[in-house]
Amino acid sequence: MNIFKRLLTIGKAEIHSVIESFEDPINLTEEGIREMKEQLGKSIEALAQMKALAIRKKNEAETEGQTARDYYNKAIVIVQKAEKGEVKTAEADRLAKEALKRQVSSLEKAKTLQNEHEKLYDECEKMQGSINHLKSGIAKWENELNTLKARVQVSEATKDINKKMTQMDTGSTVSMLEKLKDRVIQQETLAEAYSDLSKPGKSIDEEIDAIINNNDTEAEEALNRLKETLKKG
Repeated sequence: MNIFKRLLTIGKAEIHSVIESFEDPINLTEEGIREMKEQLGKSIEALAQMKALAIRKKNEAETEGQTARDYYNKAIVIVQKAEKGEVKTAEADRLAKEALKRQVSSLEKAKTLQNEHEKLYDECEKMQGSINHLKSGIAKWENELNTLKARVQVSEATKDINKKMTQMDTGSTVSMLEKLKDRVIQQETLAEAYSDLSKPGKSIDEEIDAIINNNDTEAEEALNRLKETLKKG
């Protein structure tokens, strides 16, 4: 709990140095929140018991009040019976006094019980306020913890990426790319050379026939031009 309270009260400027001194600040914070929730559960249970006691005191006060009223009414009835001659005056006075004494006793008990009820009710109100405050605090701390968890994940990932980037040999990478480029060009040139070599060559007879055929075509074209010229002449 002391560690949890420290985590909640440290200033922003000191948070990094304090967190670094912990083995696992997230686990410690989660543990602190769990303890707060346990305390919240105990407080709610205590509040329920206190409210039950307050209700009981109120009911007992009302019962004693009703008992006091009953004794007062009984005293009246006894006096009325004495006036009618149904009961001897001395006996009626004795019983009426006893009834009034018990009325007073019940009134005192009712007042005491009512005071106890009011005190318990005030305590319940105070405890309810503390519970509401604790609930609000737990919800706030859980939200902040979730945010910090996400920030930790992002910062860890960023740190790993930056670390890998700093460890990369840029010059070596560029050199490897240049070598790869040269090799690709060499392979492409070699493939083109093999393509030329794969074409079938002409035989001697084919070369001779090609020249002869080419000459016949030229002669034929020359003859046609001559004929055209003679026609015009």
